[in-house]
Amino acid sequence: MPEHPVPCVSSASYDSAAAPGAPSRPAVGPRVALCPFTLADGDEFTAAARASTTLHRPWLFPPLTEDAYTAYAGRLIEDPARAGFLLRERTSGRIAGFVNINNIVHGAFRCGALGYGIFAHAAGRGLMREGLGLVLRHAFGPLGLHRLEANVQPGNAASIALVRGAGFRLEGFSPAFLHIDGAWRDHERWAITTELMTGPGLDPGPGPGVGPGPAVGPVPVAAPGSRSGSRSRSGSGSGSGPGSGSGDFAER
Repeated sequence: MPEHPVPCVSSASYDSAAAPGAPSRPAVGPRVALCPFTLADGDEFTAAARASTTLHRPWLFPPLTEDAYTAYAGRLIEDPARAGFLLRERTSGRIAGFVNINNIVHGAFRCGALGYGIFAHAAGRGLMREGLGLVLRHAFGPLGLHRLEANVQPGNAASIALVRGAGFRLEGFSPAFLHIDGAWRDHERWAITTELMTGPGLDPGPGPGVGPGPAVGPVPVAAPGSRSGSRSRSGSGSGSGPGSGSGDFAER
């Protein structure tokens, strides 16, 4: 199948569109490319989010309207403590999903909290696994982080399989950790550090992934390890990315 020109890969305006934490040049895998969030992506992003509500609920509440997306993407673009990435399919150029790093702290901590989601048309094909591998390489390389956290609700089996397959380790359990969909939800605390990226089976070889394991099923979201809870289901919070960003989608 011929490859579709992915805007962030081919456009000379990439640097001017990029958010503070975005790569200095596009990160590209065999099937997906990391692209910075831009306000111009609102129509495509929100259409994909509306078509994915069955997949996303009750874990993920990304922005469904243009206004909500503008507020959400604006935070990812402007806040130096956040780095947001759209995953675009290289064959079609379509937005497949997103991975965001929130609550970035440098200094002695050098840590960030992940939030992510896949859209229905791209689910079940391993694209999130590939995109997460690209983000891990960027976070532990150019971004200079040492640790990434993913706080996931215990019932979100697909998201737990994703982070486990990427080399994250389970560090603990946080009761009533985030306010999501009207209630305080328990979360498992998963994390990965630069040391774990060099463990057995995690060498990506010629590709960008984090290991050769099988692709997991649809992954609605990994909730963030956020320091500020999320709000309502409709989404108007100040979080950062599906899995956060507006409302309670899990990453704030």
